[in-house]
Amino acid sequence: MKNLINIFVVIFLSTINLVAQNDLTISSAVKKTLENNLDIKISENLEKIAKNNSSILNNNYLPNIQLGSDISSNIQSIEIETPSGISGTLDDTKTDNSSALLSISYNIIDASGRKYNYKKSKELFSKSNLEVKEIIENTMLQLFTVFFEVGKLSDERNILKNALEISKTRYERKLLEFEYGQTNNLEVLNAEVDVNTDSINLLKSSKQLFNAKRDLNLIMNVDLESQFNINTKIEFLSGDEIATIFSNGIYNNTRLLIIEKDVIISNLDKKITKYSYLPTLGLSGTYGWNESINDNPYAFYNKSISDGFSAGINIRWDIFRGGKKIIANKNTTINQQNSELNKKKTELDITKELRNAYQTHLNNLFIMEVQNKNLETNKNNFERNLERYKIGQVSSIEFRRAQLNLLNAELSNSSAKYQAKISEAYFLKISGEIISRFK
Repeated sequence: MKNLINIFVVIFLSTINLVAQNDLTISSAVKKTLENNLDIKISENLEKIAKNNSSILNNNYLPNIQLGSDISSNIQSIEIETPSGISGTLDDTKTDNSSALLSISYNIIDASGRKYNYKKSKELFSKSNLEVKEIIENTMLQLFTVFFEVGKLSDERNILKNALEISKTRYERKLLEFEYGQTNNLEVLNAEVDVNTDSINLLKSSKQLFNAKRDLNLIMNVDLESQFNINTKIEFLSGDEIATIFSNGIYNNTRLLIIEKDVIISNLDKKITKYSYLPTLGLSGTYGWNESINDNPYAFYNKSISDGFSAGINIRWDIFRGGKKIIANKNTTINQQNSELNKKKTELDITKELRNAYQTHLNNLFIMEVQNKNLETNKNNFERNLERYKIGQVSSIEFRRAQLNLLNAELSNSSAKYQAKISEAYFLKISGEIISRFK
């Protein structure tokens, strides 16, 4: 059983090491994500659409120009009879008509509220910018969470590899002692069981690391089987930096900025609705050309050509439309009130989230410090037990207990370190600082 487990561990770790691995830093991971992530690309394309919609070309500010032409031919048979008694028949009389028209129109006063529609399109574009930023922030937070999970699992694998080496050394020592009659078979079996246990733990950890790396590759949109090494050295914000960011409050929070844009847009919608009560006043001008040719000998004329300009002013006033404008005006007023209420609710929610994130991060930093001290204590305890174990003053069970205490302390310390970094990233995201700090 022991040999089988060791074979699996060796094969699995060898598979990992056979693949060329590059160092991946958090900055390079951010760069790849911003360049390749599909959610970000989709949101950027939506932003381009919003930019196009905000153009003056899409807001009824420019005149309408139309150009048209028409060519027709008519063949018919005619029977005529005059009051004087003259009659006759014409077969296959042909008439050709040609015309061309160029017209231009422009609304001086537009009841559609184009002034505010134009402003609204600009605000929608600005809102789209913020929505892209929010998607980038969410993606970066997801990236950091997975990146630091990979870092934690990398540390964990190294810790478990070291634990396995200690157990293997102990097992080999017990085999040698048993060979010389200095220990019994139970001690050897216990040491073998510990080697198997540590081998299984290492195998599980390596599998989790492999899966986490695939998750990270998916976020960066690179080859899922790409291998890399994580730089496990982590730096934290100073206490002063954390306090400054917290004191700045929630007003850089992207979600709140988007809600504020909704308030502005609802105000513009109300003005657009009020504008519909005004008339539409427009100017129009036309140049036309017509030609008609026919071979009817009884016609007053056989060829006619006309061309000329025309201009005019028109006014349209939609005085009553079944009360729809009244209802629309009431609804926009309610929507405006709702947007203000939603803003207040969002401010309260985000304020709570920021305070919770701030306190959670401080707690995680404290836990990390405690775990650091706990790790040092367990290291010293293990070193003392190791020396005493070598000279036979400590039993295998006591030594294993000291080893497990050190192992758990190392794993807890690693977990606390990365959990503190993840809580820092979430705190920065809520405060609206995550992009500026990591981009």
